[in-house]
Amino acid sequence: MGIDAGFDLVPRLSKSIEDKNRWRSFIDCVKRKYEDDDGVEVKANYIEFNAGEHPILPFDGHKFLRFSSKISGKTGNQAEEYIRGVTHIATSILGSRVERWSEMYDQYGFYGWKEVYESQRSYDQDETNIPSTAQSALSSEGASEDLITPCYAIRSIQDKGKGLIARVNIVSGTRILIEKPLFSASSPVGSLDDVVLAKVKALSNEQQREYLSLHNSHPGKNPFTGIFRTNALPCGPGSPIGAVYPIICFINHTCIPNSHNNWNSETELETIHAVRDIKAGEEITISYAEGEPARQRLDKLKNAFGFDCKCELCSRPAAELQESDARRVEIEQLDQAIGDPNRAMSAPSRVIADCQKMLKLIQQEYGGSLPPLVARLYYDVF
Repeated sequence: MGIDAGFDLVPRLSKSIEDKNRWRSFIDCVKRKYEDDDGVEVKANYIEFNAGEHPILPFDGHKFLRFSSKISGKTGNQAEEYIRGVTHIATSILGSRVERWSEMYDQYGFYGWKEVYESQRSYDQDETNIPSTAQSALSSEGASEDLITPCYAIRSIQDKGKGLIARVNIVSGTRILIEKPLFSASSPVGSLDDVVLAKVKALSNEQQREYLSLHNSHPGKNPFTGIFRTNALPCGPGSPIGAVYPIICFINHTCIPNSHNNWNSETELETIHAVRDIKAGEEITISYAEGEPARQRLDKLKNAFGFDCKCELCSRPAAELQESDARRVEIEQLDQAIGDPNRAMSAPSRVIADCQKMLKLIQQEYGGSLPPLVARLYYDVF
């Protein structure tokens, strides 16, 4: 699969006069450096470097996210020379925006591959065909959902690796993301390595890159399986089948999340909805755990995902954690009692009283951030 290296521009350039001038200076320097190099072609909308995976630089700087290539293989040495030379010029003109990375040193780009490929596809598009805002995309005749700027961005987060950050204020109930898995697999004893390897080999080059960019908290001789174990989300509650996604798998955990993930078995898509208002700049989170008390929850997260949870809830004083545990235990007990059909028939008034008590506890513990349990509660009441 090879080793990729290059640089990302963070944050990306705007359409301002200042940014346009800086990018023009950068492009002019690149042209001068490689004007006598037969392996570098100046085309209508970009400069193409004919080595490795033919990295390109667009003439419209605001479209640019990444300059990279595989530096292994037949033309890898030449590609690496181009990467090194262009990165040096970019750093001298664009400064700290240039973020270098190399998979050789377990470094990965700032942007997701899907976002990068979308930006590269825009290099050949006329400006008049590219909506500058989500609003203009919505108002364009025949505009599709794919043209709308996502309300999230993949960003590096301190002590967490990468995660999703809200680009705009997101209202509770908003569908943040809907995504098809790269692949799904069950967990047969002793053969998961073979299953995952076959699934990864069947992916396109772009999809393989997306998969390999995901975190692996199970280092060892089978990194493909480690990535799957770290990132796979169950295809429905209690399902033995897990699925891996190019973007959704970047969403980090918190024990009181602001979003909820849900698998649709009919469409075979995973959906992320906001369960409370999320402010621009705030991290988008889901819960990897259920409603367990703290000790069980922390052990589960450590064993399955390899991290010690330090979210707002888990960082509370011991006395407050004990109160939280008591609420969670009582919520579980009430949930089981309310779901008893015999009790619902013999003592309906007591069941309704339990529902009211459980709803109050959910509000106290989760602040309304547990919609599946609330939905089931309302179903049981009516």
